[in-house]
Amino acid sequence: MKKLGLFILLICMQLVSVFAQETAIEKEKRMQWFEDAKLGIFIHWGIYSVNGIDESWSFFNGYISYDDYMKQIKKFTANNYHPDQWAKLFKESGAKYTVLTTKHHDGVALWNTKCSDHNVVKQSPAGRDLVGPLVNELRKNDIKVGLYYSLLDWSHPDYPNKTKVEKRYTTDSVKWARFVDFNFCQLEELTKKYNPDLYWFDGDWEQSAEKWKAKELSDSLRSWDPKVILNSRIQGYGDYATPEQGLPITRPNNRYWELCMTMNDSWGYQGNDHNYKTPNQVIRIFIDCINKGGNLLLDIGPKPDGAIPDEQVNILKELGRWTNKHAEAIYGTRAGIPYEHYYGPTTLNQKGDILYLFVPHKPNGSLVLKGIKNKINRMWVVGNGTKLNWDVKMKAYWSAVPGIVYIDVPEEVLDKEVTVIAVLLDGKIDLYREKGQVIESN
Repeated sequence: MKKLGLFILLICMQLVSVFAQETAIEKEKRMQWFEDAKLGIFIHWGIYSVNGIDESWSFFNGYISYDDYMKQIKKFTANNYHPDQWAKLFKESGAKYTVLTTKHHDGVALWNTKCSDHNVVKQSPAGRDLVGPLVNELRKNDIKVGLYYSLLDWSHPDYPNKTKVEKRYTTDSVKWARFVDFNFCQLEELTKKYNPDLYWFDGDWEQSAEKWKAKELSDSLRSWDPKVILNSRIQGYGDYATPEQGLPITRPNNRYWELCMTMNDSWGYQGNDHNYKTPNQVIRIFIDCINKGGNLLLDIGPKPDGAIPDEQVNILKELGRWTNKHAEAIYGTRAGIPYEHYYGPTTLNQKGDILYLFVPHKPNGSLVLKGIKNKINRMWVVGNGTKLNWDVKMKAYWSAVPGIVYIDVPEEVLDKEVTVIAVLLDGKIDLYREKGQVIESN
């Protein structure tokens, strides 16, 4: 194992970093599918689903003993795991990529890793690779493949931390070097076996970039596949930001970002957690993400037998009804306009000449659009096709300040969740952001 790590390190030192060589245009091209995708499905599946407890954290924080936590592996069956059905459901939801927890902080791998015996193939009744079949089905459905991987491993004998209060060691360079080699070993396996489009790292907070060898690791991943996308949780060597659970109120500074969010209050399956968000709430959070130019990575937690809970299936299906109807206002769009111009979320097509207005409520009067310098050529209800009328008020002939556009939306065209209005402009959107004028000559 040590020789393998040294070999990889030497190769990385000899190669010029792919990431450093990449131009802004090349990165934009590499990231395009991610920026266009908008919706992904996060899959937290592991032995923690057996007792329906917090993944890894339940033993780390002392809520359950480590030994009792690990006993769950003996009841992890995957008897009703049908990756073809999973992939079809994800496609129906409108998701363009998924992220599967191949190994959480508990160290239990879902594939037949040769780097250790700590995996469901060798130690659980499932007895088979659970990653490969899903990867194959996702690709059949044109869904991009993302793999979650925890950099820390609270089960590994060479990792310093075991629980919040129990440490295996504080300083041991030999053991730490072996652990870093282990990470390289598993990630090379995942890359060579499954060739993922994206890696979703987690757990980087416990060690520094230098200790993780984060630069060498990212360089290795990019040398194995120059097109791979990495999330931000690799101590600064990733491609996009990953806020968790909390919806950003303002647009993140990073052009590329993704909100990861649970459907209820739990990442993995917990049968006693019934605090599910409604489809309407999920859709409106999703709209807030794409309004700010980001993606939503919506989590599901399958049961230990591989069945997806009915509540989660129902949310995905209603989400799919809505995304399918309003696809043109979602996929491939860019961040919308400031809220001063429209009291609600918006998106723009890539050319910037179609503005999409999201209407989450039954309007009490006309919709209001302000500060649009462009001429409006047409308006219609997305997914319905009904053309809409509009009226312009407050447009003085002597002033450069645009008039206020009032849009009437008939009740019969409203979507039961969120209605979307398309506004076709005479060119790329041009917003009035000046201070206004006073009359000087009439």
